[in-house]
Amino acid sequence: MAYVTPQEFGRKMIDAGEAKVFMSARDTLIRAYMAGAILALAAAFAVTITVQTGQPLVGALLFPVGFCLLYLMGFDLLTGVFTLVPLAWLDRRPGVTLFGVLRNWTLVFIGNFAGALTVALMISVISTFAFTQAPDAVGQRLGQIGAARTLGYAAHGEAGMLTLFIRGVLCNWMVSTGVVAAMMSSSVSGKVIAMWMPILVFFYMGFEHSVVNMFLFPSGLMLGGNFSIADYFIWNEIPTVLGNLVGGLTFVGLTIYATHVKTAPGRGPKPKVATGTALGVAAE
Repeated sequence: MAYVTPQEFGRKMIDAGEAKVFMSARDTLIRAYMAGAILALAAAFAVTITVQTGQPLVGALLFPVGFCLLYLMGFDLLTGVFTLVPLAWLDRRPGVTLFGVLRNWTLVFIGNFAGALTVALMISVISTFAFTQAPDAVGQRLGQIGAARTLGYAAHGEAGMLTLFIRGVLCNWMVSTGVVAAMMSSSVSGKVIAMWMPILVFFYMGFEHSVVNMFLFPSGLMLGGNFSIADYFIWNEIPTVLGNLVGGLTFVGLTIYATHVKTAPGRGPKPKVATGTALGVAAE
């Protein structure tokens, strides 16, 4: 069957969250590391395309290739576990505790950051011939992105912080929609098509993704961006993580759980269901 109903993929979301809670620390870290690295490569790919073509839409159209690959390979992003893992706790799955949820989030954050940082170093090396010359055009662009998306928010004070947070919310609304959309199909092509659309929206709209930023900002710092590590964490990473948590859990995880898993009682009489005999076929 190519299409999976909302009730079915709602249960699959909870099952996935439960499995991640009980996964070993080693496997969680490895899968998170690879997810962070692949997404970072996709971000570098998209920035390169944008610089070379001058068309941000082209970069956004092709960025989802990284997300699709890491999902199909069973790797984990922080944005995804923010949405899926708490559902197993809310559903009272045996052995799933709040500590287990927080443990998973922490390990995935560490793994994602390590993977993204590895790629940031690699991209910085190839952009500068191992730091022996000034960054090339892509490296310069990475430095500019880091400054614009830290100091740019800081210049607006509280309004900038709120804007950053909301962009984080909107980002994981779309990204987690992509995670769930992949569960709607049992075919690879169906999963890829379903994932591609919301990921394209998030990237082109410039929403803030905590794991993508784990690549963009460290690489920007390595490539001469005019901002500090403190600027990065205070004026981007921390508010983005919080926004991603709220966006994915509120607008995707809890809404699907509430309306497709823990449905409210319907109103009025139940509709009559035609039997197989009434439809002119043998009843099962």
